[in-house]
Amino acid sequence: MTDLSTNSSANNPSTEIGDRIEQIRKTLPSHVRLIAISKTVSSDAIRQAYAAGIRDFGESRVQESSVKQAELKDLTDITWHFIGHLQTNKAKKAIAQFQWIHSVHSLNLARRLNDLAADLPLLPKVCLQVKLVPDANKYGWSQSQLLDDLPQLNLLDALDIQGLMTIPPLGLSNDETYEIYRRTAALADRIRQKDWSHLQMHHLSMGMSGDYPLAIQAGATAIRLGRILFGERHR
Repeated sequence: MTDLSTNSSANNPSTEIGDRIEQIRKTLPSHVRLIAISKTVSSDAIRQAYAAGIRDFGESRVQESSVKQAELKDLTDITWHFIGHLQTNKAKKAIAQFQWIHSVHSLNLARRLNDLAADLPLLPKVCLQVKLVPDANKYGWSQSQLLDDLPQLNLLDALDIQGLMTIPPLGLSNDETYEIYRRTAALADRIRQKDWSHLQMHHLSMGMSGDYPLAIQAGATAIRLGRILFGERHR
């Protein structure tokens, strides 16, 4: 199993953002999408990451992101990903601002987004958030809940459902974290085998700064890195 300590040098606060990004991208398989999590990060820092080749940025608050998107509107090829908890009453703003929503955590939210997306020119890409072990601090479907809801999700033809997203609980060992990622990949395979008309399982959004090598080993296609790129957060 990958030794996570090999990435500790990228946390050196004196290292420039561009250098950190370059170091990490050299280690990533070509099929893995690097999403820079820019919540609480300044627009200037995002520009530095953009100059280093990053085009995918993740935000967790609609209002904070709207300010940055206005400041960065000249960078027309950025893809914005929503990765935070999305309340139903914020769904309209989120679906207008973000090309991807990784944190669709319930059938109710998925239906709301589908209704809103019916008037959009492009289908929003979404991931279904799952939590495969109990965790009071996380949202998402359990495996049994998701399997029960698949027929209803398959009817939501205004959404481009691309795959699954998960966030493991805090405090797990590497082996326990890897097992959650492996189980998420296995669940995606199980769904894929049913050949649903509107449920694609092309992507697995999993892995953050402290554990992304484990997620890649388990089959992640998108990793969400913040601290390891931008340094410690300053709110």
